[in-house]
Amino acid sequence: MKPMKFLNVVLLIFSLALLNSCQALKYKKVSAKDYPPDPKLRVKKNMEEGRGWRLMDTIDRGGGKFDFASSNPLWRATLDTISFMPLMSANYSGGIIITDWYSDNSDKNESVKISIRFLSNEVRSNSLEIKLFVKKCLTSNTNCEISENTGSVVKELNKSILRKAAIYEKKFKDKNNKEYIYTETPSEKN
Repeated sequence: MKPMKFLNVVLLIFSLALLNSCQALKYKKVSAKDYPPDPKLRVKKNMEEGRGWRLMDTIDRGGGKFDFASSNPLWRATLDTISFMPLMSANYSGGIIITDWYSDNSDKNESVKISIRFLSNEVRSNSLEIKLFVKKCLTSNTNCEISENTGSVVKELNKSILRKAAIYEKKFKDKNNKEYIYTETPSEKN
């Protein structure tokens, strides 16, 4: 046998052995009780479980819409909550938002800075790590002292973000779980 043919046979056998151990190719026992007999209900169940797809779903949305932020309600709610502050850094892939120093002009010698780290994409109370820093200066921007504030402001900010994120998540789920309308083709009616 030529070396190339031998190598091809060995690679084929090796590939088949690897594919044989894949879970996707293994036979799974299914019960008819798990699947409704009505095709409309089967389609609806598959869509809810994320097993189906809609061919013409993008018609309603319009084209050219880049919506990664709207698919992550926690990120979007955080940006909306701190939108009054200038951002120093917002790194979606790194999961961190850092604001610049902000003062509301009531006290020019005091300003705040917020750092928000995303620990998870889930809307939960422990998904965010929020740090609030306060800078107090004796004179304008000289002789300043920076300290971390862990008081009620951080808890209120966390609550506000989570409240908005829960609303965004509910709206997103409602929008994507539209009732799938199944229509019979003429061949199915007969």
